[in-house]
Formats: sequence, C-alpha cells, structure tokens
Amino acid sequence: MTDSELMQLSQRVGAALGEQGATVTTAESCTGGWVAKVITDIAGSSAWFERGFVTYSNDAKQQLIGVDGATLDAHGAVSEPVVTQMARGAQYAAGATYAISVSGIAGPDGGSAEKPVGTVWFGFAGPGETVVTRHKVFAGNREAVRRQATAFALTTLWQHFLQKT
Repeated sequence: MTDSELMQLSQRVGAALGEQGATVTTAESCTGGWVAKVITDIAGSSAWFERGFVTYSNDAKQQLIGVDGATLDAHGAVSEPVVTQMARGAQYAAGATYAISVSGIAGPDGGSAEKPVGTVWFGFAGPGETVVTRHKVFAGNREAVRRQATAFALTTLWQHFLQKT
C-alpha cells in the first residue's frame, strides 16, 4: 500500500470516528508507532486520537498497558493472548472507544519455525467485552512487513467496527 493509499485509509477511519464521536488508541510493537503516525497525519486527528503506546519491549507492555508477565512468559510477545491484553490495556489506559494492538516479527532476524519473520498478531478492542484478533504472515523486508501490518490494522478496524453496512 502506498503512502497515498494509507493517507486515504486514515482519512476514512478518521471521518468514521468523527461521525461516531469515538476515539481510537494504539498499542504497537513491531510497527513502532507507524499506525499512530498514519492516523495523526490527518489534520484534525486530535478529535479522535489522544495517545498511542509504543510498547516495543516486554517491560513496556507490562508497565504501560498492563500486559501480564505470566502471559508473556507462556505465549511470547507475538501471540493472540498478548495482543488481546495489549488492546484492552491500551483502551483502558487511554479511555478510548477503540484500540488497535500490533505485535510481530518484522525481521530480518528474530523468526523461528513456529513464528517466522513476517508473523504479526493484531488485537482490536471496541465497546463491550469482545476483542477481535487476527493473525497474518506478511512477505517482504522489514519495511514491507511493517507497512503491510499498518495497512492491515487500519483496514480491519474500518471493516470490523467503523464501516456502515
């Protein structure tokens, strides 16, 4: 996805959040704040985005958004239970309507047979108790994986929570 396409997607997400009077926060690991950056590239985004969390280390995940250390030990940072806790923790910490969490292995190192480079888990918290999770394995170099993850995060938020049917 090009920068222009990411900008259009962010504008669409922002317009929908504005119409709902809703807010979104992010808890990002492998994307390093790229989702928050794309959201805040839109003028007026302070109406729907107050803060994001770049929780690159396990300590940051625990200290900033309340991820349980036992969950990290049992499943690893790149896992469904962790992105679930990341999304819910960020949503609570920011007081946001919605939260996006991202944790993955962008490469070029760090992959394994079980979790190859390009593996990314996503969490999406909305109103109520449900956290929607998604798992993807993206191809390409570090930037390509991070760009695809950013686009997927915004697209999934749009499709699952914001798009009017």
